[in-house]
Amino acid sequence: MASVLVLLATGAEEMETTITVDVLRRGGIQVTLAGVDGSDPVLCSRGVRIVPDIALTDAKGPFDMIVLPGGNEGARRLAESSAVGALLREQEASGKIAAAICAAPTALAAHGVFAGRKLTAYPTVRDRIASHGSVVDDEVVDDRNLVTSQGPGTTFSFALALVEKLAGKATADSVRKGMLLP
Repeated sequence: MASVLVLLATGAEEMETTITVDVLRRGGIQVTLAGVDGSDPVLCSRGVRIVPDIALTDAKGPFDMIVLPGGNEGARRLAESSAVGALLREQEASGKIAAAICAAPTALAAHGVFAGRKLTAYPTVRDRIASHGSVVDDEVVDDRNLVTSQGPGTTFSFALALVEKLAGKATADSVRKGMLLP
């Protein structure tokens, strides 16, 4: 079974976090939600509190994929965290997958990881990642071991692309059908 670590920082976008975790779990993927600042409930961008499974410091890898939800404040905190940077450098060095949505690709640029790839992000942060890779205006961009997406409205497409990458197209199609998505 594939394993995924989803990083949760204060100010994260709730939809991007919960939809991604939910869809991955529907795909039979083992998901651990790790609080960047500990295991206490995290206040997200729209006032929803989410309780992480563990603190990031307790996360024991390796993980097949690391997912970074967006939200401006959440992405800023991911970009400023030395622990997140170390984790992403390990992920890249091992050839494993990273995925980021909305403003979270700015954390990839801040930590200097997964550079030179095709990627996308929320329109207002694209200028901040333009020198880090080739920015594409697609809902979801998959370039080798980096998957990126644009924002809350693209989260189902993003999460299903992650399921497909880890568990195959048939599993992703089954999850899509079960959720009544076109």
